[in-house]
Amino acid sequence: VDNGIVVVENVYRLMQKEGMSRIEAAKKGIGEIAFPIIISTATTVAAFVPLGLWPGVMGEFMIFFPITLSVVLGSSLFVAIFINSMMVSTLMRVEEREIPKKRLIIISAIMISLGALMVLAGGQVRFFGSLAIFGGVVIWIQRNVFNPMGDRFQNRFLPRLENFYERSLRGALAGRMPYVVTIGTVLLLILSFMGFGMSLGSQRTKVEFFPDNKPNQIIVYIEYPQGTDIEKTNLITRDVESQVYEVLAEDIYLDGGENFMVESAVSQVGEGAGNPYTDGGSAAEMPHRGKVTVSLKEFKYRRGLDSEQLRKKVQERITGVYPGVSISVEKDPVGPPAGYPINIELSGEDYGELIATAEKMRDYINLQNVPGVAELNIDVNRGKPTMQVEVDRKKAGELGVSAGQLGQQLRNALFGAKAGVYKKDGEDFNINVRFQEADRYDKSALFNQKIVFRDMSDGQLKEVPVSAISSRKNTSGFSAIKHAGLKRVVTVYSALEPGFTDAAAVVGQIREEMQDFDLPSNIQIDFTGQIEEQNKQMQFLVGAFFSGLGLIFLILIFQFNSLSKPGMIMLAIFLSLIGVFGGLMITGAPFVIMMTMMGIIALAGVVVNNGVVLLDYTRLLVDRKKEVLGLESRDHLDKGDLLEAVLQGGKARLRPVLLTAITTILGLIPLSQGININFYTLFKDLDPNIYIGGDNVIFWGPLANTVIYGLFIATFLTLIVVPCLYFLVSLSKIWLRKKVGRIEGNEVLKNMPAAQES
Repeated sequence: VDNGIVVVENVYRLMQKEGMSRIEAAKKGIGEIAFPIIISTATTVAAFVPLGLWPGVMGEFMIFFPITLSVVLGSSLFVAIFINSMMVSTLMRVEEREIPKKRLIIISAIMISLGALMVLAGGQVRFFGSLAIFGGVVIWIQRNVFNPMGDRFQNRFLPRLENFYERSLRGALAGRMPYVVTIGTVLLLILSFMGFGMSLGSQRTKVEFFPDNKPNQIIVYIEYPQGTDIEKTNLITRDVESQVYEVLAEDIYLDGGENFMVESAVSQVGEGAGNPYTDGGSAAEMPHRGKVTVSLKEFKYRRGLDSEQLRKKVQERITGVYPGVSISVEKDPVGPPAGYPINIELSGEDYGELIATAEKMRDYINLQNVPGVAELNIDVNRGKPTMQVEVDRKKAGELGVSAGQLGQQLRNALFGAKAGVYKKDGEDFNINVRFQEADRYDKSALFNQKIVFRDMSDGQLKEVPVSAISSRKNTSGFSAIKHAGLKRVVTVYSALEPGFTDAAAVVGQIREEMQDFDLPSNIQIDFTGQIEEQNKQMQFLVGAFFSGLGLIFLILIFQFNSLSKPGMIMLAIFLSLIGVFGGLMITGAPFVIMMTMMGIIALAGVVVNNGVVLLDYTRLLVDRKKEVLGLESRDHLDKGDLLEAVLQGGKARLRPVLLTAITTILGLIPLSQGININFYTLFKDLDPNIYIGGDNVIFWGPLANTVIYGLFIATFLTLIVVPCLYFLVSLSKIWLRKKVGRIEGNEVLKNMPAAQES
């Protein structure tokens, strides 16, 4: 709404204070403001252009934000210049037209009567009936409450506010006060950075990669050693399931047995029971794994119960109860995949040594009792039972059988061989033939089967038992061999305990403890996962911020045809960070890298808008004063005229700057606090379903708070500090021009005798 506010306010000001007609005020007002709002919109979009180049999965996830914002800003610019200009030239009034009381009574009575009939009719019509009654009542409230309040606000409060602002700005521009205001603001910025750093060091303010969501699912992962029979896994999964249900029953069945917490629960054993973080969501057969998934109802139905506390209770109930089995209790991940918060990669050549070192590392970190570590696991298991078949190559060669034939025979028995195609209803189905299930797991049946082939020397069919040319032995192997950067890797990973959100702090403490760990020289370790992704995205966002500032600076140079005015606006952007870091430090809210950084980028665009509107109008007043005094464009006003131009420019732009700031802040408060109101049910059932919180505030709250904190300070900067900077820069130019003129005059005087002689 910023563009619309600036356009309508400028036309309104010309009609109110200079007595212009609607059409005349619309022409002049929009002519004054059109180019500045085009530039301010372009600078806001420019701040988000680098975000459109966001690489990787994270970019695919977040790219909708800059795209949506750019489209909406472009639409608002079109509406402000064309639609609003048409409307103000035909409908704008300085004084509110009073509707005759009799006509007002008739309109209100009709609306209320029709609304009452619709409410009595019931059904979907009831919504429109309640809306009509509400409209009929609001007409009277508008006439008797809002109109008098608006008149008092415009005729009493705003003039007083403008006069107070003029006195304050005059005081800030008097004597040495501009230097004091500017230097003091810069020092305040430095102090805010220092205070924020101290807050991070004391752990009052935490750093998070992505907003820490409240669980919508509680997932229990169960893992036995590989080779465990699926029936055994099923038994423990059933037991864990019963323990989970007991915990849920303690919290959800309240208020007469009503369940307002759990939507559904399902348990899986074997296929599909893996952890998507470690196996990519594979649907392969996993007889040694089980999973219990509890899906929770939407936040608004939970009646304030914290699902994170529920997860913690489940974790406390089942952790450490089942020896010899790995159990972890986690929540559904949100946002793009970033890996585990604790993710240590070991790389080397000897895979057996890698796994042995990973096991020692896991035990070592567990002994250190690092707070925040839930349960350390290793993504590769070396206890997978296997059967190794060794081919007697000499004997096989004498009989005319190759190792490939033997391997293919065993593979066909276990996994099948294509025997034909079955066609039905235009579709083809492959026919695979293999041993029946009883024989597939019978060693005698597998190794007593015969390899049938035709001997190429005499053309006779031969049959050779598999056992005649091979031997077998039971051994163990790896569940997988994983690579990263052409190196074999094993990963030690863990989620964070409930209540811990700052992964960087936990990993930092693990790093310190790892300094005393005896790591083999041929093995390297690297902290990856969420920390690696966090650093990479932070680097990109900082680069995007400064790239956006560069684009904004180029656009401002095009607008003002100078370096000083864009420099002032750019300085105001950095000074607005006082509000961001000060707000985070005071409230103790976490610095969420993804959302807070995007909030800072959004804030840069908003701050530029107000600065452009203020400085452009001040420059317009300066140019008009030069025309009145008959000065050229390159000449400068004297100090007194310059001071009056700065004061009048600030006073004229007080309303749009305050209105844009207030509307932005008020518009973001519901998002920052999670205020949810259902207006449909409010009018249909007289039940607004109001609740505070939810997933939206967790995700978007940090961004909204960043803009609110920064804009609160940036408004003061735009109204006080930017005029002070403009005044100081203009005075310095006047001083420099006089200095250069004095030097040039002295050079002329020195050369005059020589000129006379010649």
